[in-house]
Amino acid sequence: MNERLKELIGRLEIKHSLSLEEYEYLIENRCEEAAKLLAEKAVRVRQEIYGRDVYVRGLIEFSNICKNDCLYCGIRRSNKDCDRYRLSEEDILSCCEQGYELGFRTFVLQSGEDGYFTDEILCPLIRKIKSLYPDCAVTLSLGERSRESYQRLFDAGADRYLLRHETADKAHYERLHPAEMSFDHRMQCLRDLKEIGYQTGCGFMVGSPFQTAHMLAEDLKFIETFRPQMCGIGPFIPHKATPFKDEPGGGLELTCYLLSIIRLIVPDVLLPATTALGTIHPTGREKGILSGANVVMPNLSPVSVRKKYELYDNKICTGEESAECRNCLSLRMESIGYHVVTDRGDVKRLLT
Repeated sequence: MNERLKELIGRLEIKHSLSLEEYEYLIENRCEEAAKLLAEKAVRVRQEIYGRDVYVRGLIEFSNICKNDCLYCGIRRSNKDCDRYRLSEEDILSCCEQGYELGFRTFVLQSGEDGYFTDEILCPLIRKIKSLYPDCAVTLSLGERSRESYQRLFDAGADRYLLRHETADKAHYERLHPAEMSFDHRMQCLRDLKEIGYQTGCGFMVGSPFQTAHMLAEDLKFIETFRPQMCGIGPFIPHKATPFKDEPGGGLELTCYLLSIIRLIVPDVLLPATTALGTIHPTGREKGILSGANVVMPNLSPVSVRKKYELYDNKICTGEESAECRNCLSLRMESIGYHVVTDRGDVKRLLT
């Protein structure tokens, strides 16, 4: 590792900021020694704030119907082979009941952009979940909606909202999405969410088609300036029913390297070790935690529909019951010296 790389990592730890060119240098000159140093610093920072606790989020994927046609996504509307489904309110509440018994204190309601789920349907559902489980947080991941809709959902009791920006480079965004989707609108949605008062999460794919080190540096700079409470990144994994089916996908090492950098940029961020990491490597999620992550998101969806919510190929944990998935993750975290906790897992926002 050269001296400049060492100096940049040290400065990032102290200042939580680098220039765009410096982030790009950090990525282009990635090496095993730099990755180890970054991980050590990221883990130390994370432990100062969150200790060795790992927060679990109960993921409920309640609809794979989507109006969008994102070129990388397995549930895109053009995929005629996708077996579509939509859970009922009763199904969703059953998932919450089972999850609560297993110790989950955050429910993540995620779906494609399904027009059936209007505010008139979602707001009573959110109120019911919050009434039944007042000690739990409700996180939404429903894509782009109007500011008015976000406000109504927030007023109904939603605590957090996840909306990956996917890439902070406008030209890159336009190569990954159809013409009717707008980079500027995606970014406006994120600003709206934060202004309304949600704990807001953004994120991006690592190794997506056409991505360069400069584009990844733009993502890091965006995270530095936006300061999300949550940030979800994961390796791009191709899906057989998309135009990018033959792309190589993202790598474990680069993803973990970026997790460490993000932890140093926003020390208090809630940072998942995603299911995608576990898909590309048997111990991918453990490696994510050892790189500075502190959240895992096991699936509470009915086993009967899990294979149908296929954003990418070969997704893991589609055949396990929720209790099996939860217990497996607990054992995995214990094997590396961490422990899954029964906790809402809110961000411990530091003063800036």
